[in-house]
Amino acid sequence: MIEGPVCPVTGVLAAAGIVTALLAAAQSNDRPSSARFAGITALIFAAQMMNFPIQDGTSGHLLGGVLASILLGVPFGVLSISAVLIVQCLFFADGGLAALGANIVNMGLIGAGLGGWIAVQLRTGKTRWELAAVTALAAWGSVVLAAFACSFELALAGTIPFLKVVPAMVGVHALVGIGEAAITLAVLAIVPVRARQSTDLRAILVPYGIAFFVAGVLSQFASPLPDGLEWVAKDLGFLKDSAAQTFAPFAEYGIPWMKGAEGSTGLAGLAGVAITAVLAALVARLWAARATSQTIS
Repeated sequence: MIEGPVCPVTGVLAAAGIVTALLAAAQSNDRPSSARFAGITALIFAAQMMNFPIQDGTSGHLLGGVLASILLGVPFGVLSISAVLIVQCLFFADGGLAALGANIVNMGLIGAGLGGWIAVQLRTGKTRWELAAVTALAAWGSVVLAAFACSFELALAGTIPFLKVVPAMVGVHALVGIGEAAITLAVLAIVPVRARQSTDLRAILVPYGIAFFVAGVLSQFASPLPDGLEWVAKDLGFLKDSAAQTFAPFAEYGIPWMKGAEGSTGLAGLAGVAITAVLAALVARLWAARATSQTIS
């Protein structure tokens, strides 16, 4: 759906955003432990597998940017969502390599970066009920902002005029944002927020437990309906057949030799959780190494 110079431009923006987030993470005084970062990132990967139905025969799923930034801190939220998107692209043929930059810009830099920053600012000094309200608002807004950015990219690529696509994209994702807000609040009620550097087992094990349960069990009950972007593309007539994909071991979230078999999605999801956790741990080593070099110098 997004072709031409939009792909390399968003790729450069995404790369610059990731590098900036890594530098900010290395300079942060409130860095999460690598185990905590990996667990939250794996949880978000699993949660994104859970499409939920909304009206008009379409579905939505968690973006998780605001959730990641609240639980980890804004630069770490950007890195977390970026890691999830990279795993989805390379291992699950989800999103497409050419569109990876646009996805990171929309969901990582805008969703977790801008949306997460807004959430953190709004949450400062709030009562319990005010916290819930502003968190829900920020989570909902992050989805709408990402949909707006995607509409702009589609227009720049010449796929469809901006004024034609933006009402449909924002409209359907305003509904998806309600689910985003509800899931964000639900996870924050279970996963400790003020535990970024904690070695407490609950702060580390709870995200992993949720990730493995959602990916291994609940993912098999996800809605099969098309997501918001796919529904809009079909409705407005710019849905295209997917381009040829490079090899992905768990394409379409299944085990190749178990296609159509019960449990295939769950096993692929468990593999994805493990891969995401490993990648996230490697990312944590990058900012730790940068922080160490800055301290020595």
